[in-house]
Amino acid sequence: MQRKLLVIVLDGVPWKNWNLFGNLEGWVDSGEARKWKMRSVLPSTSASCYASIHTGVAPAAHGVTGNDNVFRINMPDIFSELRKAGSKTGAVTHSFWSEFFNRSPFDPVHDLEYDEPDSDTINHGRFHTMSGYNMINQATPADADLFATLTMLTERFGIDYGILHTCTLDSLGHRFRHDCYEMDNSIFHLDEKLAQYITRWRNAGYEIIVTADHGQNDRGHHGGRSTEEQDFAFYYFGDAEGPEADTLLDQRQLAPTVLRLMGADIPDTMQAEPFLRLP
Repeated sequence: MQRKLLVIVLDGVPWKNWNLFGNLEGWVDSGEARKWKMRSVLPSTSASCYASIHTGVAPAAHGVTGNDNVFRINMPDIFSELRKAGSKTGAVTHSFWSEFFNRSPFDPVHDLEYDEPDSDTINHGRFHTMSGYNMINQATPADADLFATLTMLTERFGIDYGILHTCTLDSLGHRFRHDCYEMDNSIFHLDEKLAQYITRWRNAGYEIIVTADHGQNDRGHHGGRSTEEQDFAFYYFGDAEGPEADTLLDQRQLAPTVLRLMGADIPDTMQAEPFLRLP
């Protein structure tokens, strides 16, 4: 039976904040999930990290140097390689992911929602732009709505691989920083909503990864080399074997790891070693 996998990317959550996710941490305690620390590429900027998550290479190789440099990436990625292997793909993310891995420039009229079963990249896409975002106006969709949308893709279209990305916590960190009630409360509610869907996805036969794209320092900044900006948690729900719990993972390892789990070929451009091994 072909494996099915969902990757949940919670934008901008530094390592120290993951202990506030009571449900995720509870599943680690029960043995249903495993947790490692992962370190982002440099720059630890959102768009650069999105591109690296799916290509398995550093920004110096794929060329996405920041949020103002978004284009269609011309190299292998998770979507393209899974499609070659016959898997059906889906994405519920910021529009940057559509531009990187499907087509650019992003046209909201045509690209906010599409179903393209013959596409060689993303078959079923649901995207948001965060247009109008600033320190006062978060312009982020409700996390519960995004989780429900991904679930719709799994149940309506039977996707084999799906990625979900939400900027809620990153935006709150930029606005309120991290040592505050606002951040504690937001993590508490996101963890509660996510937990309900993790249970549903697991019951539907999906393995699940929950992680971030980068961290954030106490001033609400990221982009540089500090561990606060680069380091975050990586949770895995599934039966593959992994390294010791104190192993520091490299973000460039994620793409080849996903392809190995899904039984797809790993392209030569992805040089980082996969860290999960099939039983």
